[in-house]
Amino acid sequence: MSKTAKAGDSAKGSLPFEDALQKLESVVEAMEADDLPLETLLARYEEGARLVKICQEKLAEAEVKIQKLEKTAVGELKLKPFESSEE
Repeated sequence: MSKTAKAGDSAKGSLPFEDALQKLESVVEAMEADDLPLETLLARYEEGARLVKICQEKLAEAEVKIQKLEKTAVGELKLKPFESSEE
């Protein structure tokens, strides 16, 4: 798979959270450890920013799902309508 295709996948958020987080950690480690040229650092920064966005979106989705879960009287979990606290 080419770098362009991988970047396209990342931009769409199709990476699982764990994969995006792992890739983000490796980008940060590379930026901290290597003596890289400015252009390479900028490219890695852009990649990291895309991965951060994916992770934030996945966490927001998970938070909404968790907020929708409600225990019934017999201890079963069921989904309830999401009520936004922004109103």
